[in-house]
Amino acid sequence: MKILVTGGLGFIGSHTTVELQNKGFEVVIIDDLSNSTEKVLDGIVAITGKKPIFEKLDLKEKSKVEDFFKRHQDIAGVIHFAASKAVGESVEKPLLYYENNIGTLVYLLKELSKKEKASFIFSSSCTVYGQADKMPITEDAPVKAAESPYGNTKQIGEEIIQETCKVTPAINAIALRYFNPMGAHPSTEIGELPIGVPQNLVPFITQTGAGIREQIAVFGGDYPTEDGTCIRDYIHVVDLAKAHVVALERLLNAKNEENYEVFNVGTGKGSSVLEAIQSFERVSGKKLNYKIVDRRPGDIMTAYADTTKANNVLGWKAQSTLDEAMKSAWLWEQKIRK
Repeated sequence: MKILVTGGLGFIGSHTTVELQNKGFEVVIIDDLSNSTEKVLDGIVAITGKKPIFEKLDLKEKSKVEDFFKRHQDIAGVIHFAASKAVGESVEKPLLYYENNIGTLVYLLKELSKKEKASFIFSSSCTVYGQADKMPITEDAPVKAAESPYGNTKQIGEEIIQETCKVTPAINAIALRYFNPMGAHPSTEIGELPIGVPQNLVPFITQTGAGIREQIAVFGGDYPTEDGTCIRDYIHVVDLAKAHVVALERLLNAKNEENYEVFNVGTGKGSSVLEAIQSFERVSGKKLNYKIVDRRPGDIMTAYADTTKANNVLGWKAQSTLDEAMKSAWLWEQKIRK
């Protein structure tokens, strides 16, 4: 079956493309290369022995999206990653985020609604829960007012898909709300390639370990947590990629109970910022230079997933530990620095 992966040369998209190809799917990638590079294709080929079809295309151009679906009428499913994702930037440039994250979703769903049958996997986020009232976070936890335009685009995106599914029985969709992806493929052929200053903790850790950054700023050491730092659910990107394939197969095999479903994708375990730093020190044998600074606006204190629904209903479970994921991130960092 032919599957479209939007943003397929990005961090999670490239790992998902690998897992799809390993399962025998034919993959078509759309990417505008705004936050990735065409060289990622070489890594995908090195792992799978197969080159996905690639089209450089900006999904904000409606006519080009229409043209793509005319040329690829045999697309059976779409996994939609393509989106802007930096929380801080979204606060500074909200309109850019609404255009890129909402407009493109609408154009894709319009094309899918013309088909007799279509499966759609949406890259959502645990940001939709805000600071949840209870831990771990279940899918039934209330969706709270977003802390940023980025978070809001994920909430609105989910609403658009849900409302579209209500009136379009041909579309079956799953929103995967993931927590904190990290790591790299064990082959070190693909991994996270942040452009400029990393927005996520783990690339900042590995770049500091590699001597590119002088020091890590730990935002807030006075939270009411065990060591005073924020707690997150860090999930290995390969585990996350496999969740997308399992979710897609659920829809393609008509195993879904409703035509719109939501699943948390995490490990079910919270780790603090200091625990992540200690994990790196364990797997690398290096001491990291870090400094605790003031809290950062918009940061949530604690977020980790209740994965019961994903484990039991989806039949998926995260396999890798924090140390295993961190080690893969460090091996990848060392490779790209060579």
